[in-house]
Amino acid sequence: MSEYYDALETRDVAQREAEQFELLREQLRYAKREVPAYTALLGEVNPDAVKTRDALAKLPVTRKSELAQAQADSPPLGGYCALSGHTLPRVFSSPGGIFEPQGAGGDFWRIARALYAAGCREGDLLHNTFSYHFTPAGFMLEGAAHALGCTVFPAGTGQSELQVRAMAHLHPRAYVGTPSFLKILLDKADEMDVSLSPLAIGLVSGEALPTSLREELATKGVDVLQAYATADVGLIGYESPAREGLILDEQVLVEIVRPGTGDPVSPGEVGEVLVTTLQPGYPLIRFATGDLSAFMDGVSACGRTNQRVKGWMGRADQTAKVRGMFVHPSQVAQVVSRHQEITRARLVIERVDNADKMTFRCELTGVAERSPGLAQEFAASIREVCKLRGEVELFAQGALPNDGKVIDDLRPLD
Repeated sequence: MSEYYDALETRDVAQREAEQFELLREQLRYAKREVPAYTALLGEVNPDAVKTRDALAKLPVTRKSELAQAQADSPPLGGYCALSGHTLPRVFSSPGGIFEPQGAGGDFWRIARALYAAGCREGDLLHNTFSYHFTPAGFMLEGAAHALGCTVFPAGTGQSELQVRAMAHLHPRAYVGTPSFLKILLDKADEMDVSLSPLAIGLVSGEALPTSLREELATKGVDVLQAYATADVGLIGYESPAREGLILDEQVLVEIVRPGTGDPVSPGEVGEVLVTTLQPGYPLIRFATGDLSAFMDGVSACGRTNQRVKGWMGRADQTAKVRGMFVHPSQVAQVVSRHQEITRARLVIERVDNADKMTFRCELTGVAERSPGLAQEFAASIREVCKLRGEVELFAQGALPNDGKVIDDLRPLD
């Protein structure tokens, strides 16, 4: 069986660039013709003239804020999607008010490549702990697994004891989900004195994978690799067994630009990740992910020849990803707006025992400081707005730093 998912992964570098730019020109022609938003945005662009990275860098950037506003003005998808009927089987909603389509086809988000690199093969049983509710993550991985001929147990999130019992009965070989939840399951199995053998491999995403957590999972018998993907553009990059950065997917063009602009940075410099998809239906051109990363020199020792990025290196804005879910400053503001007792607030995100911890810290009016039950009310609002549980800490006015931060992400990158 081949070490590689397909021959595209080992193409000559110049051949890949030429073939991808031919697909880009086809995508631009398609977008101008079929997608109303891009008919307007690309009005003066001649697709046949876009033959180089410099020419790509002159195209307009598509930002999430613009996508959200377009969807609000023109429901459901803001004129950015050409799919409908049989070609649009599902629509999802992600935190921050963005709706995403799923096109027809088993592996619409192209995640199978990452699963294959992680060691998944036909006949394997995968334990999928990504959410199947509202967000597309569960379906993203399930479609990829089916494309490889794998069987999926759709576990979803939470209920760790029930999940351990199911794993003990079904004997999955592979795990997909966040790395922190894998640790929770393995710890729960130890607590229950349950063996999860033959669980041996995992593809993790949705949050950072610190070296310490990767090593801890390995000591428990599970070798994990990472995928970098979003609900908007699908797979962006993935780890191979060489573990030398994230290799870019074959059906995207990636740029690293100065945050807030469309201007490419110098090679190796940290900047914002922009992604252009090369498959029709839901074309996103120069889509600003809000993530920070940097290109790496050379190619991977595994033999795959595509460009690599260093992985997730923070956010260009104050948005953070917690337990696989994005949390936006606007959501913090929404929680504050529900409670007149709050005068100022920030969301502090830390990593404690290799797990994400989210704490809502807020200043209160003098009268509110003495009101019982407020912390529970605020915690309920956080769960409702952010779809995540968080602790609440109450402070007197003037106690929080006056530094403009709404989300303070204190997690180390490694």
